[in-house]
Amino acid sequence: MARTEMTTRAPVQNVALAVAAVFTAVGVAGFIPGITTGYDTMSFAGHESEAVLLGLFMVSVLHNVVHLAFGVAGLLMSRTPHGAYSYLVGGGVVYLLLWLYGVLVDHDSSANFVPVNAADDWLHLGLGVGMTALGLVTGRGRRRH
Repeated sequence: MARTEMTTRAPVQNVALAVAAVFTAVGVAGFIPGITTGYDTMSFAGHESEAVLLGLFMVSVLHNVVHLAFGVAGLLMSRTPHGAYSYLVGGGVVYLLLWLYGVLVDHDSSANFVPVNAADDWLHLGLGVGMTALGLVTGRGRRRH
């Protein structure tokens, strides 16, 4: 008889996996007409894209691909406690920087290449604070492997 071992995942891994799954789903949703309005006006990048996810968040091909890549990175990094912690805290810092970018950039200028709007800015602030907090709280006592 073969022996099977159960491996338990640290809470930080489960949280990182859930966050990564959401980012992956959002990245896919950004390419689905109906969920994304103005889909036919979506550009690769830039503020000229008039595509809007869920009627709130500006998206472009680049924006959607970044969500997909961020989601896949999280799926891979959630395999270890240290990777999951790094994904949440590091990703949180990235989103706080993206929030700062959104606050400082003129949304109607070519510098808004992502693109972002006010709804994106608030979401990025929430993601930055939330991901960082989740990583710090659930990653306590994590073991490096």
